[in-house]
Amino acid sequence: MFIEYDIIVVGAGHAGCEAAYAAAQMGSKVLLATMNMNTIAQMSCNPAMGGVAKGQIVREIDALGGMSGIVSDRSMIQFRMLNKSKGAAMWSPRSQNDRMLFSNEWRMALENTPNVDFWQEMITGIIVEQNRVIGVETSLGLQIKAKSVILTNGTFLNGLIHIGEKQFGGGRTGERAAKGLTEQLVQLGFESGRMKTGTPPRVDGRSLDYTKMEEQAGDLKPGKFSYTNTPRLTKQRSCYITYTNRSVHEILETGFDKSPMFAGRIKGIGPRYCPSIEDKINRFAERERHQIFVEPEGWNTVEIYVNGFSTSLPENIQYEALTRIPGFEQVKMFRPGYAIEYDYFPPTQLKLTLETKVIDHLYFAGQINGTTGYEEAACQGLMAGINAHQKINELEALVLKRSEAYIGVLIDDLINKGTEEPYRMFTSRAEFRILLRQDNADVRLTETGHKIGLASDERLDKVMDKKNETARLLNDLKHKKVTPTQINESLTNLQTATIKEKLAVEKLLKRPEIDIQNLTSIDPSLADYLHGFEEEVLQQAEILIKYDNYIEKEKQLVKKIEGLEDYKIKPGFDYSLLTSLSAEAREKLTRIQPETLGQAARISGVSPADISIILVYLGK
Repeated sequence: MFIEYDIIVVGAGHAGCEAAYAAAQMGSKVLLATMNMNTIAQMSCNPAMGGVAKGQIVREIDALGGMSGIVSDRSMIQFRMLNKSKGAAMWSPRSQNDRMLFSNEWRMALENTPNVDFWQEMITGIIVEQNRVIGVETSLGLQIKAKSVILTNGTFLNGLIHIGEKQFGGGRTGERAAKGLTEQLVQLGFESGRMKTGTPPRVDGRSLDYTKMEEQAGDLKPGKFSYTNTPRLTKQRSCYITYTNRSVHEILETGFDKSPMFAGRIKGIGPRYCPSIEDKINRFAERERHQIFVEPEGWNTVEIYVNGFSTSLPENIQYEALTRIPGFEQVKMFRPGYAIEYDYFPPTQLKLTLETKVIDHLYFAGQINGTTGYEEAACQGLMAGINAHQKINELEALVLKRSEAYIGVLIDDLINKGTEEPYRMFTSRAEFRILLRQDNADVRLTETGHKIGLASDERLDKVMDKKNETARLLNDLKHKKVTPTQINESLTNLQTATIKEKLAVEKLLKRPEIDIQNLTSIDPSLADYLHGFEEEVLQQAEILIKYDNYIEKEKQLVKKIEGLEDYKIKPGFDYSLLTSLSAEAREKLTRIQPETLGQAARISGVSPADISIILVYLGK
C-alpha cells in the first residue's frame, strides 16, 4: 500500500509543515501524517505571526527558503513594525492574520509540492531496529517505512484540557489527544516531562462596543515578512485595546477555588511570559488593570481573539468577568478559554541537528522540545527537515551559529541549557542581536539556503543585487560631499549643528537627528539619486552607517568567542577522567556530550574554570 519514504513527518502544525516542505523541496520523498487534514497549520492560539524576536525568526525562515513568511504575507490582515522608537536591533515585524486563510495557504503550498504525500491518521508508535528508526505505526496497525522520522506532535501527546473543575483528553478543543508515543519513547530510554499552556475565550465581535476601546491600526506603510515578491497590504483591519479593572479581578477571584492551576490539578509548568489572567491578578495584586488586546480572527469572520485573557477558570466565571471589561458589557462568547497539559521531552536529549541522541535518524521539533510559539516551532521544523534530508543523503549537516541567526540561538539554548518551562524567544537571549537584525536575514542566510538546495536561484539573485546595491550606495555616500551653503539652513531646521566645511554625506547620516529620507530635503541633488534605490537598500545602508561602530565591536567579539568552537571534543569523551571538574560540570558534560569547547562553555552549570581544565587536557 505504501512506498518507503525518505522522511515521515508526524504532525502538521507549524513545525511539521516547515519540516515537510523543506525536505521535499530539497528532493526527499516525504509523508506528512496528521490526525486531521482540515487543521493543517492551524493557528491554535492567537491569529498572529512575528513580534519581538519572533519576527526576526520568520524572516530567517524565509531567507533560508521556508514558507512561513510567504504564508503570513498572503494571509495578513494587518502589519506593524514593533519597537521602531528603539534601535534597529529591536525592530520586530508582526502581522495579524486571517486564521482560516493562513491554514488554507499552507495546505495549498504543501499540496503543490510534488514530493509531499499525506496520511490522515493517528501515529501511535515508531518502528526501531538496531537503535535506528525505520518507520511508524498507525492506530489502524499499518506500518509505514522511512529512512528518517520527524516528530512534531505539538500539544497532542497525552493532551489534557482543563476548564474549571472539568478535564478531558484533547490536543486542542474538539480534537483527540495522541496516545502511545510517549510511553514507547520512555521505554526506549527517553526522559519526558509535562508542560502547560492556555488560550483565552473567543467572542462575537458584533457584541462589542469599540467606541469604549483604543483603536490600534496597522502601519501607514505596511511591510511584510518575505523577501520574495509577495503582495503588500492595501487595506487593513484594526485591533483594539481595552483594560481589566478591579471589578473584573474580584469576579475572577471568586473562581480561584475551582481553578485547576491553584487547586493543583495542573502539574505542568506554564509559560512565564504569557501567564493566564488569574495568574496575573494573583502575582501582581497591586495592579489595578491589565491590557486586553481585541484581535479579529480574519477578514470575513466576526470571531474575536481576546488576547491577554488566557484562563482555565469555570466558563460562567469567565463570562461574568468579561462583561465587566469596557466594551464587553453585552459580549457573546463563542467558546471559553482553557488550559492544556501535554508531554514534552527535555531537549538536552538532542544533537544540534535536532536528531535524538538515543535513536538514530529520529528528530524532534516544536513543542515536543519544550518551546512555545508558532515561530519557534516553525524554525525547528525547518532545521529538522533540512538535517534529516542531509543525513539520509550523507551530506553535511546544517547547524547555525549563535552569531548567524536567532534560530541558532534558540537551538543552542535548548540543547545546551534545556528548559523546564515553555521556551520563548526574546531579543535579550541573543548576545549578537545587532548582527541578527530583521532587515538583514536574507544577507545572512540566503546563500546558505541556496547552497543546500532550498532557497531558489531567484532568491539568491535578489539578495546578491541587494548586497551589491547597498555596497554601491555606501561607497557613494562616503565620497559625496556637501557644503555649508548647500545644507546649513536645512540642518538648522532639523535642529542639528551646522557645518563649517565640506562634509561627507555618510558622516551627516551618522547624526541621530538625520535619517536617509531627510537627505532628500537637505540636498535636492540627492533626491533624484536616492530615488534610484529600493527601500530595502536605503534602510540597509542607513543602519550600516549609523551602527557601524557597534557592528564592528560585535564582529570582533564573535571572532573571540568562536575561537572556542575550533576545539573539537571527541564523541564519547570520558569526563570522569578529569577529576578537577566540578561534580555538576562532569554530570552535565557527560549527559549532553558537547561537540566543541564553545558548546561546552554554554552549558548551564559549566564554569569558566571547568572550561580551562578541559582546555589544558585537550592541549596535552
